[in-house]
Amino acid sequence: MDLGLSAEEVLRTTRSVRKRLDFDRPVERSVIEECLDIALQAPTGGNRQGWRFVVVGDPGTKAKLAEIYRANWEIYASLPARATGDKRDEQLPKVRDSASYLADNLERAPWLMVPLIGGRLDNVDTATGAGGWGSLLPAVWSFMLALRTRGLGSAWTTIHLMLDGERKAADLLGIPYDKYTQGGIFPVAYTKGTDFKPADRLPLSEVLHWEKFGD
Repeated sequence: MDLGLSAEEVLRTTRSVRKRLDFDRPVERSVIEECLDIALQAPTGGNRQGWRFVVVGDPGTKAKLAEIYRANWEIYASLPARATGDKRDEQLPKVRDSASYLADNLERAPWLMVPLIGGRLDNVDTATGAGGWGSLLPAVWSFMLALRTRGLGSAWTTIHLMLDGERKAADLLGIPYDKYTQGGIFPVAYTKGTDFKPADRLPLSEVLHWEKFGD
């Protein structure tokens, strides 16, 4: 399915989708492959193409990944929210409710995608970390954009990486922990409706700085 969206519409309306993921509708493997093939066109530092993508559809494996995720979510959700003093505080309850719903239902997604980048990025210097993540995250975002054009959605989740969750997931999925860093878990499903709108963000005037960083 091609939604026929313009490039700008895709960029403005691709969301982290949680409650509107259709867990009951199957997703063809060919669609996942199409979207990942597009993701391979993303920039990558030194043209190393060190990314790998583990896509999980087995119910038992998905359930175990969800257990790792939920254990960390319970810890994260118990932490006090950091006040921002602006409209983001008003949006927080809705965001938390949505995130909690995903934690409760993660294994119901037809597929869970775990992106990897070659090398370990824990405790590296800023330049190495920026280069490593900059060689993976553009590809993951391209994957989400490609999903959107086909009527599917996903959510950028990193909760399972807390504590020893990444290592547990690596053991479960046969990922060489010392050779690859995980970038998250991405549930993949068709969405309930395709009428997503631009998000309510802070105005550009509050985040844009010309020439030098200002107050």
